[in-house]
Amino acid sequence: MNETIEKYESNVRSYCRKWPAVFDTAKGSYITDVDGKRYLDFFCGAGALNYGHNNAAIKAGLIDWLNRDGILHGLDMTTAPKVEFIETFEKKILEPRGLDYKIMFPGPTGTNAVESALKIARKAKGRNMVWSFMGGFHGMTLGALSVSSDSYSRSGAGVALANEYHVPAPYMMPETDIVQFMQTILDDDHSAVAKPAAVIMETTQAEGGIYVMPTEFLKGVREFCTRNDILMVVDDIQVGCWRTGTFFSFERAGIQPDIVCLSKSIGGIGLPFALVLMKPEFDVLGPGEHNGTFRGNQLAMVAAKAAIDYSVDTDFASTLPAKIALIDELGAALAAKYGVEMRGLGFIRSFQLADGATVKAVIHECFDNGLLCEACGRGDSAFKIMPACTVTEEELREGFAIIDAAFAKVLG
Repeated sequence: MNETIEKYESNVRSYCRKWPAVFDTAKGSYITDVDGKRYLDFFCGAGALNYGHNNAAIKAGLIDWLNRDGILHGLDMTTAPKVEFIETFEKKILEPRGLDYKIMFPGPTGTNAVESALKIARKAKGRNMVWSFMGGFHGMTLGALSVSSDSYSRSGAGVALANEYHVPAPYMMPETDIVQFMQTILDDDHSAVAKPAAVIMETTQAEGGIYVMPTEFLKGVREFCTRNDILMVVDDIQVGCWRTGTFFSFERAGIQPDIVCLSKSIGGIGLPFALVLMKPEFDVLGPGEHNGTFRGNQLAMVAAKAAIDYSVDTDFASTLPAKIALIDELGAALAAKYGVEMRGLGFIRSFQLADGATVKAVIHECFDNGLLCEACGRGDSAFKIMPACTVTEEELREGFAIIDAAFAKVLG
């Protein structure tokens, strides 16, 4: 490991421990280190690089903006990049899907988007409680952490995490109607659980192990929230922006959440950016009631607009089904060969292995052979892959061949 990092950087660092290289350049699906070794990136900034590294169509707009001394920091002032992004997002993403949302620009991180959503829901409904699902992850600041479930992250809070209740995810109790379970808790005056302002969820749990919530379950949660005057909040931070095959991950269920949180790839090229989308009637926060110095990341707005133009105006979206079909094929073959379960959809998948030590060994073997992958799930026992949505067929085959070799060596 680089001596400077070892000597001076905090122990909180994590990814560099798994990938002991000094990275230098990146393009498309590859990252190159200072020694010239190339790595195929099947992690993609934890979902922040759905359009690949240094996407030329997006980067061009950034270079132009910098060269003309375009404004870079603007708080929440009205700027050309903000107006152009909003108009583009409305015309090319929201209107075609029949979605009517107001747009809030919180601080430029996913966890800040979640914090904003929780504030909105609590103020709109006048209730403190928020329900979420076991296996869900929503961020590392206190509010977002309270509705996340993994014990390691929660233990770092240092204070009690309150005003939350975690419902079992449907895959945990397959014989139980979880929506009916939620209704029973709500109706029972001996449940000791308060009525929530909102239910927040990932339609595919990412850090929880890549568990796809069934379409009928998503519809059921939507109906439950509508029936009981509760807001449905979808955290699309990691699985939005085409990651599951459509721009919003909830499109497959034909539902409209009350609030949607976006970050990661909404920034287009890896720049910090976040949005909170809310139905107009829930636009209840007053001026400055939630703010942040960097909520006006102008360069990210330029990149975000360019990314939407790229994904809608080119053949990008039309290429996704064939790539997803190939991931299905290659992944199913790998799962059958080694007797493991593959989960996920679109460009986010996991292979359930025996334990965290096994996954760690596979990750190290893949790294040695030029592939970046990650772990997730209970005890980090799921091996996770997230190739860019711009990945080629050849790159997918290359990556799966490396995984195959790693599984062969580690699993036997």
